[in-house]
Amino acid sequence: MPRERDPLVGGRVIGDVLDSFTKSINLSVSYDETEVSNGCDLKPSQVVNQPRVGIGGDDLRAFHTLVMVDPDAPSPSDPNLREYLHWLVTDIPGTTGAQFGEFYISYVFLILGVIDKHYCICIRTIIVEF
Repeated sequence: MPRERDPLVGGRVIGDVLDSFTKSINLSVSYDETEVSNGCDLKPSQVVNQPRVGIGGDDLRAFHTLVMVDPDAPSPSDPNLREYLHWLVTDIPGTTGAQFGEFYISYVFLILGVIDKHYCICIRTIIVEF
């Protein structure tokens, strides 16, 4: 049975933006009622408002940092604005959500380009534990 390819590898997030890593906590991201998963596509109209982010874990004393970037802005074929920072939240206690952290960069919705007459925006969420 063929092994499924990780969307983070296929999308060149692993290797281009991040080194390979082992998942240590659960993370949930949703825009209104739309749950986000690795590799899913969202329309610009779906990502206008700040997403709801839930941080897993079992220790309120563990703090996390959320960095939301567009790794290939404005498009994969012309990433001249790569690593565009959309959101930066620090000191998020484990078992809570981004709303309990310190907002250093408020959520920024920005359409950076149009590809084949479709708006293209790609947002990745990464949790790093210090």
